[in-house]
Amino acid sequence: MNSFNKFWPLFLDYALISIGAIIQAIGLRLFLVPANLASGGVSGISQLINHYTDWPIGLMVLIGNIPLFVLGWRFLGGSRFALRTAFAVIVYSLFVDLIPRLNIFPTQGITDDIFLNSLYGAVISGVGYGLVYRARGTSGGSDVLARILNHYRSVPMTQSYLMVDSAVILAAGFVFGWKQALYAIITLYVSGLVSETVLEGPGTIRTALIVTNHPDAVAQRVLTDMERGMTILQGKGAYTGAERPVLYCVISRSEVSQLKAILQEVDPKAFMVIGQAHEAVGEGFKPLVK
Repeated sequence: MNSFNKFWPLFLDYALISIGAIIQAIGLRLFLVPANLASGGVSGISQLINHYTDWPIGLMVLIGNIPLFVLGWRFLGGSRFALRTAFAVIVYSLFVDLIPRLNIFPTQGITDDIFLNSLYGAVISGVGYGLVYRARGTSGGSDVLARILNHYRSVPMTQSYLMVDSAVILAAGFVFGWKQALYAIITLYVSGLVSETVLEGPGTIRTALIVTNHPDAVAQRVLTDMERGMTILQGKGAYTGAERPVLYCVISRSEVSQLKAILQEVDPKAFMVIGQAHEAVGEGFKPLVK
């Protein structure tokens, strides 16, 4: 039983990495490659080289990731990072070259519309990236550099993608044309947003900070009417210097209007700030699972 509990989460992680890598390969082959949309990073460079040669894109992705693999080993967790990233890159590279041979999908893509190719390529690839990230892995290439920037410089993943892929997009403009390059920028941005959503959730959780002269009454109404917990923090007015409590609670997006109605009834002169959170775990929300 102990062995099962130990290896089952690991199995789920690698299964998620496999699914994510295959989804990325499908997005690349069905939408990005047919429309000459450079996907950025090593995959984008491989597309550019493939445009002039017959070298397989998947094989070039695998070879090009070797130096980045070493860099990731140094900065992103040693052997744990290495195993997961190597597995993701191998699965992705294999299916990039295998999909055209399976005769399941049209070899020239599903549509000739560059906008649809850009949109669906971004969404599908973003889902694949997000699944790999949820399993604590990366897809190699620019993902490694993006994760390093995100981890050590707190740069959001969306901005990290744009930073590390700018050179590839610029080169793609000279090879495929500037129209394709402009659409490729949109693709990279949208795929980054989608990957963040898959990784961190859609951002449907709201946080509320409330300054009121009737903290106990407001807290009691929230506890009884909404069945939400409320934390009382100690605050101090910068102008008056007066000590006063600050209420803090986490609610769903649909409960914002109910909280406003309670505040309007109990203390119309209260001050409230509504913020957005990516995820809430614990009692009343998703369970905290290791």
